[in-house]
Amino acid sequence: MKNFNINKIIRPHLLSLKTYDAVNPPDLLSKKSGIPENELIKLNGNENPYGASPKAIAALKNLPMHLYPDPDQIKIRNAISKYTGLPIDNIVAGAGADEIIDLIFRIFISPGDSILDCSPTFGMYSFCAKIAGANVKFAERDSKYDLDINEIEKNINENTKLIFITSPNNPTGNLVSYEHIKYLLKKEILVVVDEAYFEFSKSSVQNLVLDHPNLIVLRTMSKWAGLAGLRIGYGLMHSSATKYLMEIKPPYNINVAAEAALLASFEDVDLLQKNVDMIIENRDWMNIELNKINNLTAYPSFGNYILCEFTKNYSKTVYGELEENGIFVRKFNTERLKNSFRISIGTEVQNKKVLQIIQKAMKYE
Repeated sequence: MKNFNINKIIRPHLLSLKTYDAVNPPDLLSKKSGIPENELIKLNGNENPYGASPKAIAALKNLPMHLYPDPDQIKIRNAISKYTGLPIDNIVAGAGADEIIDLIFRIFISPGDSILDCSPTFGMYSFCAKIAGANVKFAERDSKYDLDINEIEKNINENTKLIFITSPNNPTGNLVSYEHIKYLLKKEILVVVDEAYFEFSKSSVQNLVLDHPNLIVLRTMSKWAGLAGLRIGYGLMHSSATKYLMEIKPPYNINVAAEAALLASFEDVDLLQKNVDMIIENRDWMNIELNKINNLTAYPSFGNYILCEFTKNYSKTVYGELEENGIFVRKFNTERLKNSFRISIGTEVQNKKVLQIIQKAMKYE
């Protein structure tokens, strides 16, 4: 039918859904800036500037691409079990932690349910909630971007099914108090703690998983292991939750390339950890240097990024100057972060260039 109107059969709440603001790939950024792709400095996606393990890269050769991967993720879950110390029955792998988030909504959330989001934070939680037809309530973080327990308490009601907590928080970089998580676990709601940057913070609540059926911890191989392009992450949870996620996930959700790279990465943890340590060292140096600049506050971070907040309209000027030089950082369209942007930590050379341009832009504004 030429006159068929697809909008008439789309779920009504999706007609006005705002798309998640993802970052553009290098080729598009190159076209936009007019700067060759190999000269760009892409610091807007919290990617690992040192890339994947050589063992992971080598593992991608001669893969049996004509065969389906293991639907039960046995090798993957065994490797994660060895890395985390948790039994295989407490582990589910996903096509990125984003897929685990999506599965959580598919299992636990019905239209009309409420979820609690502690803003500002990672935008995928509220985005997935809206797709599921859930109501999103925001408990604003305090002036230092820490959790505000009083705000959380005010927003919990009989329809609240779950709360998302990111630690370290993205984009602010701060850790969530262990005691705050234990306090929230006493509530009759599911507590999802996103530890995407665990390897940079060395802080986790995974030890609470076995005794708390209402806790799910998310992890990813994108950041510390440099596998963002292969999309693989995992969830740590009580076995009662694992059962349902394994049952409803797509049967072959982890492709053979992602599986091979993950297994090889866990065989090369020492090298990957050295890269993590270099990023941490550069992050801490960058934070000190940024805070020497007037009208700029660089927040302490336990991730592989730093949130920079500017007075007046400096953020727009500095962002534009960086972009003109082929450097892309992450800006935000929320009211609270309108004068801020997030810088992913790059190599030492990249970080020094970023700092130089920011210093110049702030001096001559």
